[in-house]
Formats: sequence, structure tokens, C-alpha cells
Amino acid sequence: MDGKHMQIGEVAARTELSLRTIRHYEETGLVVPSARSQGGFRLYTEADVARLMVIRRMKPLGFTLDQMRDLLDATDRLDAGTSLDAGEREALLERVRTYQQAAAEQVEKLRVQLARAEDFAAALGTRLEQNAPGARA
Repeated sequence: MDGKHMQIGEVAARTELSLRTIRHYEETGLVVPSARSQGGFRLYTEADVARLMVIRRMKPLGFTLDQMRDLLDATDRLDAGTSLDAGEREALLERVRTYQQAAAEQVEKLRVQLARAEDFAAALGTRLEQNAPGARA
């Protein structure tokens, strides 16, 4: 290995994804190892890790595999360095904007859920304090 490639175990450690999950994303076509070793081991690059990180960040926001694939396709095409006509570039940027807006909306929903969860945990803590031995109001 030349240092540019990582085996799946290192990628799993860096992305905090399981080997099974990475293989699943490969099976679904979301990420493809950049190379294979002579022994047949999957080899990944920094670009592959970055792609897996996009997927990892989308998953808890409720995006589907098809949506992940669509966003990755749009960003791949924007990043490819090939010339795009203005209409095609704007259409790709609009796809990315749509996902950015959806992500922002999901983040806000999660903030509300987190605030409710924190309130609930605090209420339980108060209840425990009020009912602790020797505590009488």
C-alpha cells in the first residue's frame, strides 16, 4: 500500500461506521472502493472517506439512500472539473440547495426534540431530588 489508500478497517475507525455498514453502502452503490489490493482487499482514498462522511451526516437527518445517491451525484458532477453549461450548473446547484434546506429544517426539528428531552431529563432529576431520603418540601 502506498499511503494514499486505506483498508476498510481504518476507514471504519475514521468514519465511526461499521464494516458492515460500509459494505452495505458499497452494495447500494453509494461508495465504491477506489482500488483493490492484490489480495482483493478494498482500498479507499481520502475522497472515499469524505463521501462516507457525507452519507454518515445525512443518515441521522432521515435522508433515504436514494436521496443520498442523488446529492452525491450532484456534488460529484459539480466537483468533476468538467465544463458544465450554465443551465446544467444551476440545476445541480438547485439540487444541492434543496438538500441544504431540508437538512436545516431537520436540524431545527432535532433541536426541538433535544430541548424536550433535556426538559424531561431535568424534570426526572427534580422528581428524584424531591423524593430522595431526607428531602421533604
